[in-house]
Amino acid sequence: MILRHVTIDCAEPYELATFWSEVTGWSVSGEDEPGDPEVLLEAPSPLPGLLFIRVPEGKTAKNRIHFDWMPTERTRDEEVERVIALGAKLYQDHRVADGRGWVTLTDPEGNEFCVERGEAERQPA
Repeated sequence: MILRHVTIDCAEPYELATFWSEVTGWSVSGEDEPGDPEVLLEAPSPLPGLLFIRVPEGKTAKNRIHFDWMPTERTRDEEVERVIALGAKLYQDHRVADGRGWVTLTDPEGNEFCVERGEAERQPA
């Protein structure tokens, strides 16, 4: 079995897919356009794509599943600042004085996700 997509319910599929495209660097499918009820963000193989689907109800509770992202080209703190500049909001800061920890953010529709330290930050000094 292969995991093909992770599906995210939302109010504005194209706008949310565009936000996540900026965060990840992945492309919005060339078949999708503003106003479409479903929009696919194409991930590099072998990762599953992100499929954004319009639903009538809004988000009302904490996500039961969320993404934990680990930056590869920046530090955790640089990545947090970058995604906030793209439109994410700080939700909970779990960083500790010794450098460990993570940051929980929300995307423009309020879905939680985390940014952890990258591999280079996890190596002993």
